[in-house]
Amino acid sequence: MPQPNILFFFTDQQRWDTCGCYGQPLEITPNLDRMAAEGVRFEYAFTCQPVCGPARACLQTGKYATETGCFHNDIGLPRDERTIAHWLADAGYEVGYLGKWHLASTGEAENFRERAVPPERRGGYKDFWLASDVLEFTSHSYQGHLYDADMRQVDFTGYRVDAMTDFTLDYLRTRDRRRPFFLFLSYLEPHFQNDSGHFEGPIGSKERFREFPVPGDLAGTGGNWREEYPDYLGCCAGLDAGLGRIRAELERLGLAENTLILFTSDHACHFCSRNGEYKRSCHDNSIRVPMVACGPGFTGGRVIDELVSLIDVPPTLLAAGGAPTPPSMRGRPLQGLVDGTACDWPREVFVQISESQVGRAVRTKRWKYSVRSPGASGWQQPAGDVYVEEYLYDLQRDPHERNNLVADPALAGVRAELAATLKRYMTEVGERAPEIRPAGEFVSVAGF
Repeated sequence: MPQPNILFFFTDQQRWDTCGCYGQPLEITPNLDRMAAEGVRFEYAFTCQPVCGPARACLQTGKYATETGCFHNDIGLPRDERTIAHWLADAGYEVGYLGKWHLASTGEAENFRERAVPPERRGGYKDFWLASDVLEFTSHSYQGHLYDADMRQVDFTGYRVDAMTDFTLDYLRTRDRRRPFFLFLSYLEPHFQNDSGHFEGPIGSKERFREFPVPGDLAGTGGNWREEYPDYLGCCAGLDAGLGRIRAELERLGLAENTLILFTSDHACHFCSRNGEYKRSCHDNSIRVPMVACGPGFTGGRVIDELVSLIDVPPTLLAAGGAPTPPSMRGRPLQGLVDGTACDWPREVFVQISESQVGRAVRTKRWKYSVRSPGASGWQQPAGDVYVEEYLYDLQRDPHERNNLVADPALAGVRAELAATLKRYMTEVGERAPEIRPAGEFVSVAGF
């Protein structure tokens, strides 16, 4: 078989349970559901950093956010970082990027948030480029612009998701096909529109999804999900329609059989029910994402139950393209779970949390354990030397994370074991072994 084409379909802030293949009862994602029925769905997929920019740095490099230095938003990816674009280009791929980048700007000194990203800031995507560093700053849900490879402004009208999909179809139709392609397609939706402070689905979303079933983790909580969820679902439905159009075009072009599509998101969304924003916490409604792959190596309608992380995506994409996993990458190719060759797959995922806190967490099948560095600024400090236990949840008995057990004396042994696991992950990625103190001032009795 020739090298497959690879299309990475990336959404922003999408919960796993918006998708029918994960149990959503409304018809939000029929195209993704069909893709899951044909390919492979990862039941337990998680981000490694629930903030937009850091998660993207992890995906581009295969390193954790503190390793690249991109531990919060508005830190550009270092120019000397090798990315998946570099590795796949070396393996013979045409490498392209379309949509939201979020890895060029660093403060006001290097501010590309509302202007074109220069070539040296594009992470090795040298063959095709149509992007904005922060797409929500150069567009609104029904109009805006991106910048092409020559740094020229490219305007669009119509719903933003549809425009991004149109640009993708144009790329697929006009490329010369001399090499296999790797296209990183980065939508903004269902992320909220910054200057309006609202999620903006296609016109009519409020009426179409007004009678939505309330997710169990949100039922009875505060936050703004009551007014925002219909448009959020509208965004997800719009994205799914785009996925359907892209798959149909690949079929029309005779490329579908030899194209791998991997669908996932950078983090989830708790609608201000856990903190004053939408993510930046250890909870599943901040870190759990959909992940579905379909194409060469990912067929048969299988469901994988092992825990997987966004940190596993970069080596997966390289493996699909026939490129070796560099030693710098922390994850493992997901192909090993699909074909049964993976040995000693990790029983937990490791999460770094910034901006809202300097936090660390591990999530196993049963337990969620999270610590916070007291007094540390999540905008200024990538890590701490001292952490305090903040959350412990028994996910078997409490899947919606309502009952915080971090101060339960009967679970001291569980916490000690999870603390040791957490320290191991932290030191493996270059952090100093911290002191972890028992829960104190940060205990939240309700778990919120």
